[in-house]
Amino acid sequence: MEDYAASSDDEYRYSDPEDSVDAFDNDDNDYQLVSSKGPSTQVITKESLLAAQKEDLRRVMDMLSVREQHARTLLIFHRWDVEKLFAVYVDRGKHFLFSEAGVTVDEHRDSNSSAAPSTIMCEICIEDVPSDETTKMDCGHCFCNGCWTEHFIVKINEGQSKRIRCMAHKCYSICDEAVVRTLLSKKHPDMAEKYERFLLESYIEDNKRVKWCPSTPHCGNAIRVEDDELCEVECSCGLQFCFSCLSEAHSPCSCLMWELWAKKCRDESETVNWITVHTKPCPKCHKPVEKNGGCNLVSCICGQAFCWLCGGATGREHTWSSIAGHSCGRYKEQEKTAERAKRDLYRYMHYHNRYKAHTDSFKLESKLKETIQEKIAVSEEKDSTLRDYSWVNNGLSRLFRSRRVLSYSYAFAFYMFGDELFKEEMTEAQREIKQNLFEDQQQQLEANVEKLSKILEEPFETFEDDKVMEIRMQIINLTTIIDKLCQKMYECIENDLLGSLHIGVHNIAPYKSKGIEKASELSVCWTNEANNTGVTAELDRPSGSGSSDDSGCSSRKRARKEGLGGAFFDLNLPAEFVDRN
Repeated sequence: MEDYAASSDDEYRYSDPEDSVDAFDNDDNDYQLVSSKGPSTQVITKESLLAAQKEDLRRVMDMLSVREQHARTLLIFHRWDVEKLFAVYVDRGKHFLFSEAGVTVDEHRDSNSSAAPSTIMCEICIEDVPSDETTKMDCGHCFCNGCWTEHFIVKINEGQSKRIRCMAHKCYSICDEAVVRTLLSKKHPDMAEKYERFLLESYIEDNKRVKWCPSTPHCGNAIRVEDDELCEVECSCGLQFCFSCLSEAHSPCSCLMWELWAKKCRDESETVNWITVHTKPCPKCHKPVEKNGGCNLVSCICGQAFCWLCGGATGREHTWSSIAGHSCGRYKEQEKTAERAKRDLYRYMHYHNRYKAHTDSFKLESKLKETIQEKIAVSEEKDSTLRDYSWVNNGLSRLFRSRRVLSYSYAFAFYMFGDELFKEEMTEAQREIKQNLFEDQQQQLEANVEKLSKILEEPFETFEDDKVMEIRMQIINLTTIIDKLCQKMYECIENDLLGSLHIGVHNIAPYKSKGIEKASELSVCWTNEANNTGVTAELDRPSGSGSSDDSGCSSRKRARKEGLGGAFFDLNLPAEFVDRN
């Protein structure tokens, strides 16, 4: 295995100020790295949500020559996967594509409009109503506006607002959203607002590439990934999370491993293990009793005396070697169970203590940021030839990232080399070989991280230039060494450990040398236009970062006023938040 401790200065020299990133302190953007490639994750606010929908809708409308409501119905059915929609269109044809999604393109509402009778019998309420109080859908079925409205309200309350079917028997056509919007707005504007909201949020709720930011309280943003869905992202609100499971960023743990580990650390299972190992139940009241002396005859607070070795009730007559009328030396199954519980507890404590130690170190080292900035300010005021101190920020950022990798690597090792998940996947010999391989890399990474932490705490602002240059080269070398070690650890996990298993549910987010990428905001401005498509998103002007004015539009959350009542709600929040309030 390579020895990264002996590396030349020239090989690992890297002091690019672009690389000074603080990937784990979400409140400070002074060290944010900017990748040379375009952003692979984007923050979707209310404004950019409209624009993102319009972009996909326009592609389908241009390709299939359909109206916007039909394009939206097709996209909702295919979960906003445009490529899948086009694949079905090429393989199965336009007729199959439309019929499968419930889209009817024949305009029955405009046919024979001059010959329409003055009254029409509604087949739902069995009443004759004026023809101008009826509505015919694209499928050709015509019912009174009252029945249509009640049908829409029922479906919206049932959560089927994104795909409301025609009321006719065995008709699977989807109702025109413009008709739904018009009829609901006349008597039930609140339901029309809710319907609009569900249509808008379908781009997030039904899209596998877009998910709500799991921040609490909710920041109102959604995140869209362009490439791999198995990644870790940072929202503009500062929260870093796993896009796959929406929990905190946890690589190199898989999502299942982190779910199990978080539950194990949170619940009382290990407390139960401790009680099993260190106490015995009283044979009379069954309360746990802890032994506090050397004698094997113990007494419970209820007054019952019992043998500590076997747990059986006894009298109080005893000597140092035996208890009167009692003998126990035979093997019992509960002793085997206790030994197993003790072994599992000690193993858990080994990994948990190291996991928590690195987590605590990360929290303490986070306070170094202000201290280091003060040191840099003092150093820059000195009459020194050294003016560039970006290497300090680079080293601090690398320290934060590597601390978190180390912390989660112990949770990974607990399940990778335990019996909970992969007992049948590896023999004991294979398990030992893989564990040694992983722990060797883990120890190398741990040793270099501790060196970097120690050097960063040096009072370099008081040193001479020669000593500062020496510290500079040490930090630059350690920064690159740690980066390479982290990369090799991830490669070992992906190829040698998880890659050799037959279980495909354990995948990890890829390692990124520059830390978790911060999602860029999709800058758009939107306006209301008097047309049948409602709100239109425009991409002509960039979004501002503050409140809206005449020169731009805000990328922050906005409150939208309801049609009646003057109440406000935020379109960025999920529907259940608004319904609850």
